[in-house]
Amino acid sequence: MTQRTQAASLISRPALFWAGVALTCVGVGQHVWMFVDSASMGFHMAMMGMSGTMWAAMAAIVMGVVISGFAVVQPPGADPAAAPAPAGTPPAHRHRLIAVLSFALMVDQMKPATLAFIQPGMRAEFHLSAAEISWLPTVALSGTVLGSLVGGRAADRIGRRATILIASLLFLGTTVCGAMPTFSGILVMCALMGMAAGGMLPVVYALMTESLPPGRRAAIMVLQAGLTTTGGYMAAAGLAAVLIPLTGWRVLWFAQLPLVLILIALNRWIPESAAFTAQQSHPVRVPASTLFRRPQTAKTLVVSGYALAWGLVYWGFITFLPSQLEASGEGSMSAATLLFISSLLSIPTCVVAAWLYMRWSAKGTMVVYAALTVAALVTLASVGMEGSRPVLLTAVILLFAGTAGVIALIGPYTAEIYPMAIRGTAGGWAAAVGKSGGAFGPPLIALVLSAPGGMRTAAVLVAIPTAVAGGAVALRGSNPRAAVRHPEDAALLDAELDDLVRSRAVPTERTTRATPAPGGEGGAVP
Repeated sequence: MTQRTQAASLISRPALFWAGVALTCVGVGQHVWMFVDSASMGFHMAMMGMSGTMWAAMAAIVMGVVISGFAVVQPPGADPAAAPAPAGTPPAHRHRLIAVLSFALMVDQMKPATLAFIQPGMRAEFHLSAAEISWLPTVALSGTVLGSLVGGRAADRIGRRATILIASLLFLGTTVCGAMPTFSGILVMCALMGMAAGGMLPVVYALMTESLPPGRRAAIMVLQAGLTTTGGYMAAAGLAAVLIPLTGWRVLWFAQLPLVLILIALNRWIPESAAFTAQQSHPVRVPASTLFRRPQTAKTLVVSGYALAWGLVYWGFITFLPSQLEASGEGSMSAATLLFISSLLSIPTCVVAAWLYMRWSAKGTMVVYAALTVAALVTLASVGMEGSRPVLLTAVILLFAGTAGVIALIGPYTAEIYPMAIRGTAGGWAAAVGKSGGAFGPPLIALVLSAPGGMRTAAVLVAIPTAVAGGAVALRGSNPRAAVRHPEDAALLDAELDDLVRSRAVPTERTTRATPAPGGEGGAVP
C-alpha cells in the first residue's frame, strides 16, 4: 500500500468530507464578513439582530458539519484493516503523530481559556450583570461535561480518529460565536464549543496509549497533558493582549479559525489505532456500564474521586482565591499575576511529574501531587488570607504546583489503566467528573465563604476530599506497568480482549495487572 493510498483510506468518503468542510467554511466566512463589516460600530454587534443571511450561513454550517461527520464514520461492513497505519512505521511518523495530537490538545485548551478574556468586553457590550455573565462559564463547562461523556463513548464505538475529526469540525463551526448578536446565541455556541472541547481530550489520550510503544510513552503523555494546557492558556492570553485592544473581544474566536483549519488539514497524520480497528471485527459490544462492574469498579471509583477532588480545588477554591487575596490587602497579588504564576509553574511541575511517573511509580506520583495540594490547602487554612506574605505566597505556589501536576496525570493515567474496549468511555467519564466541579464547585465555595471562617473553612472543605482521593489511589490505585501475571479469575471482558488482539496479530494488551507484551501495548506502532 503506498503512502498516498494509505492517507486516502483514512477517510471512507473523502469527497463528501471535504465538500462538508467547504460548506462549513462558506457559512463561517459569511459570519467573518459580518464581523468585519461591523467595524464602523466599533465591532459591537449586539444591536444587529439575526438577519436572513446569518440564518442561511448557520444552516450551511450545520449541514457542512453533519455531512463531514457522516463522511468520517466507517460505513457498516467496511474492511477495518484499511484504516490503521501499517506495522513498522518509522519513529519519524510517531513523532509526527505526537506533534499533531499535541497541537490538537493546545487548540482544545484554548477554547475554555478564552472565556476568561472575553467576559469583560461581553459584559460591557450586552450590559450584563455579574449573575448574568456567570452563565457563560457555567454553560460552557456543562457542555464539556456532556462532550466528555459523549466523545469518550463515541471513541469506543466509531473510533478514536473519527471522534477527533468530529470535534475539530465542531470547533470550526462554533467559531461563529464571535458574530452572535445575542447573548443567548453566544451561550448556545459556547455549549456546543464546550462539547467539542470535552469530547477531544480523553480521545487523544486513548489514541496516544494505543499508538506509542511502552517505555517513554507515559512520560510523553504526562508532558503532553501539562504543557498543552499551559500552551493553550498562554496562546489565548497572547491573542487577547494583542487583538482585544484593536478589535474587541469577538475577534478572539475568529483568530482561532486558522488553527482549526490547520488541524483539519493535518488529519492525514492521525491514523486510527490498530488495536481498536482489530477489535471492531469482534461482534460483542462492551456497554458503558462495564465501568461500574467488577473488576473495573474499584478503578472507576478511584479515578472518579481523584478527578472530582481536582475539580473542586481548581474550579471551586482557586476561582475565588485571587479575589480573596486582593480583598485581604496582604498579598497585593492580582488575579492576572496568579494566573501567570499557575501557567509558569506548570512547566517544571509537569517535567517532574513525567519523570516520576515513568521512573518511579504512576500511582505513587499521583499520591505525591495530591499530598502537595492537601499540604498547601492545610497551610492556607492555618494562616488564612491574613497570614504573613512569605508563607501565604509559598502556600499559593504549592497549591498551583500540586493542581498542575494532578491535571497532567489524571488523563494519561486513566487511559493506561483501562482495557482498550472501554478506554475512551473511561477517559470521558473521568474528564466529565472533573469538569463537573465547575458546575457546583463555585456555588458551594461561595456559600462557604459567607459562613464563619470564610476562606479557612473553604480550604478545609476541599482538602478533605483531596486527601481521601489521594489515599484511595495509594490503597486501591492501579499501577499501569506492574509486571504481575494475569490472574486466573480475571474478568471475561479482559480475556475476550486478549484473545481478540492475539487473533488479529496485534500485540497483546492485557489489563493493568498484566505484563505488557514486547513491541507495544494495545496495538502500538513499534
